[in-house]
Amino acid sequence: MKILGIDIGGSGIKGALVDMKKGRLATKRVRIPTPTPSTPQAVGDVVRQIVAEFDYSGPLGVGFPAAIIGGVVKTAANVDDAWIGYEAERKLSKATGSAVTFINDADAAGLAEMRFGAGQGQDGVVFVFTLGTGIGSSLYSDGVLVPNTELGHLFLPGQTQDAEHRAAERVRSAERLSWEAWAARLDEYLHHVYGLFWPDLIILGGGVSKKHEKFIPHLTVPTAVVPARLRNEAGIVGAALAAAEARPGD
Repeated sequence: MKILGIDIGGSGIKGALVDMKKGRLATKRVRIPTPTPSTPQAVGDVVRQIVAEFDYSGPLGVGFPAAIIGGVVKTAANVDDAWIGYEAERKLSKATGSAVTFINDADAAGLAEMRFGAGQGQDGVVFVFTLGTGIGSSLYSDGVLVPNTELGHLFLPGQTQDAEHRAAERVRSAERLSWEAWAARLDEYLHHVYGLFWPDLIILGGGVSKKHEKFIPHLTVPTAVVPARLRNEAGIVGAALAAAEARPGD
């Protein structure tokens, strides 16, 4: 079975068909820059374009950088504020002709890593962090998702900005930080999270995870820290997985 997964990010919107048995992309990934401004109408047009690109009909999974409750968007950290209160599942289902499952993008990536990647078979408390335009977080307790944690917006002691404005991969690139300097910021954040939740495992994802050897060795947080196995494809795979589990009979 192949399901279309779409990952909406602050800089790009990516989609591909996913082989649900193998947990990997079954086609080449299509990537279209996120519109500016990233309003629901503009982003919805891109989603429809990706659906048309694959000539797809069927369950559609969409990962989105916000807290999502009952298919309704509740926050808008790295997208246009017009998304707040938007009935995304209902309206995108109507626009695309597909049964849409809308899920927090980090939760989507986490689902993929827990099912097919670095968290497979892991009990206890597990965090999956996606490092990109912001910091997405996905929390699991004995394999069960605790949705919409949004811990990239934690304020660390003594700081006037939330964590993602100091330690996201975008900040490393924009401020031209060395890998060691950026790792020190990320380490400070992970220590703070560790003191609150005491995780057994931390999985670091996003596109930067393919360069994990440049920063993970500099981290000192006292728990296991590993790179995501699905790298930047986790969001697409997880979005498709969410759609499959929401409609198992389709």
